[in-house]
Amino acid sequence: MVLESTIICVDNSDYMRNGDFVPTRMQAQQDAVNLVCMSKTRSNPENNVGLLKMANAEVLVTLTSDVGRILARLHQVQPQGQINFVTAVRVAHLALKHRQGRNHKLRIVVFVGSPIEIDEKEIIKVAKRLKKEKVNVDVVNFGEEAINTDKLTAFVNAINGKDGTSSHLVTVPPGPMLSDALLSSPVIVGEDGAGASMTGAGFEFGVDPNEDPELALALRVSMEEQRARQEKEIRETAVATTGEAAAVTAASVEEEQLQRALGGSLVPDAAVSVPPTTGSSAVDFAAMTEEEQIAYAMKLSMETGGEDDAPAPMETDDGEASAKVEQKKDEEEDYSEVMDDPDFLQNVLQSLPGVDPNSDVIQNAMRSIADSKKDSKKDEKKPK
Repeated sequence: MVLESTIICVDNSDYMRNGDFVPTRMQAQQDAVNLVCMSKTRSNPENNVGLLKMANAEVLVTLTSDVGRILARLHQVQPQGQINFVTAVRVAHLALKHRQGRNHKLRIVVFVGSPIEIDEKEIIKVAKRLKKEKVNVDVVNFGEEAINTDKLTAFVNAINGKDGTSSHLVTVPPGPMLSDALLSSPVIVGEDGAGASMTGAGFEFGVDPNEDPELALALRVSMEEQRARQEKEIRETAVATTGEAAAVTAASVEEEQLQRALGGSLVPDAAVSVPPTTGSSAVDFAAMTEEEQIAYAMKLSMETGGEDDAPAPMETDDGEASAKVEQKKDEEEDYSEVMDDPDFLQNVLQSLPGVDPNSDVIQNAMRSIADSKKDSKKDEKKPK
């Protein structure tokens, strides 16, 4: 963004009393100066603007960013005497040398509404000096444009040189409002278009703060509140998203730990050998019905329980070991007879909470056990 220090030279000669611009040249010039000041300060808050009157060539306000000071002094200026164009431009150049921002570009805006009586050679000489010092000049030619256009054109061309375009001449014929004619001119728009927001549709929120400052302030406050609410919602959404991600991560970790625990608990069961069924070396659970699976599970639990409860044989002599083995076989036979007793199992099932011993599934399982017992007895009776 361009930083700029600008001195505005206003015409305060007696010609400014004329009414060819509404309401007079002086008041039309005041509105235009106000527009230029606003454009310069709004394009960059660090820009500075000063004010100089061309009759007597007096600096009214040194370079400042306070537009209120400039407008207050501007309204105190009254038409008197004649202007001295060359002297006024030289004084404006000296005022620019006392700027605080050393990296600011230098610019002079000159409003000319009365005849320039100085020779054109003197004007070109001043223009070349300004070009050497890298000072740009915008000239607003109004009121006496028929007399001044040639001299001012030569002045601006001398500053720009062959390839330069930084200085401008804006000629405004009588009729339109002077400030309206400047809205789309290079004086307001500038080289980089920074002043384009001063056009009617370019004001912030579409409202000119100079015409309705209260409405402009209310709109600005409302916009800031809306922006604050949006930022708050974005922060809350980000926090909520982070919380959900953390919860999902914790749930995943917990589920993984549970799966590991279940996997560890299933390892011993996987190591337990399953007794083969008749005619097969492994149990095919997929081919078994639900009743057969229940019956097999009950039988397996009985056998496993008997094995777990059986005491391990001690390493003693052969007689004692044989006696203990025989005793263990007798106990297993007695236990097997008890567990294969349908009446005993019926009583056990009745004592279990939530189990209906009369359900079809239980009855089918009981019949399967009885049939299995009969088959085993038949096998024992067959001669070997």
